[in-house]
Amino acid sequence: MKSFEENLTRLEQLTDNIRRTDISLEDALANFEEGIKLAKTLEKDIEKIEGKIQILMNQPVAPKSESGAPQISIDPQLDLFTGADAMTGTSGAPEQGLRQ
Repeated sequence: MKSFEENLTRLEQLTDNIRRTDISLEDALANFEEGIKLAKTLEKDIEKIEGKIQILMNQPVAPKSESGAPQISIDPQLDLFTGADAMTGTSGAPEQGLRQ
């Protein structure tokens, strides 16, 4: 499996080939087809990389201890039920827009 950089270099070569004036129509078409496949592969690679970046950017940064090691935090990240009634899980406020 080729690396992202190798695929990108190959796509640039194919683009340069297609722009040549002395290339046959058949060769240009073959280069174009290969270029489309490479472009789709590169697009998928970029999407994977973007997904990894999003995961990394959304992870909370753990504070470091005096020894420099990260501390483990067990604090909840979300407070999903703020204001909810313990028995019903509802806010207790009457719902608006309902007819009785």
